[in-house]
Amino acid sequence: MTGAGGPKPKAVQVADALRKDIEKMKPGDKLPSQRELIDRFGFASQTVQNGLALLRAEGAIVSAGNLGNFVSDGAPTSDVHDDIKDLRSRIDELADRVAALEKRPDSDGA
Repeated sequence: MTGAGGPKPKAVQVADALRKDIEKMKPGDKLPSQRELIDRFGFASQTVQNGLALLRAEGAIVSAGNLGNFVSDGAPTSDVHDDIKDLRSRIDELADRVAALEKRPDSDGA
């Protein structure tokens, strides 16, 4: 953690610089590639990825996988990881219910 007025983490520096760039861009415009951002900032790949993750979390950009990162149109996006967690939770719940039903004796006496 940095003190007041101390240097910002590198990922935050990346996000701050890109946020300024994004202000001049239109929704749907493509951001520079990760390789270009690494060259621009001189930071490690993971640091650049973390900076991009901050912007995605804010909703400023959206990722299109291998196609790159694009300026968001401001529409809310669903978090795929949260969706997967929710689905796993529901599957686990259903599996528990099926297991309980399979342990129950038949009610018709067969």
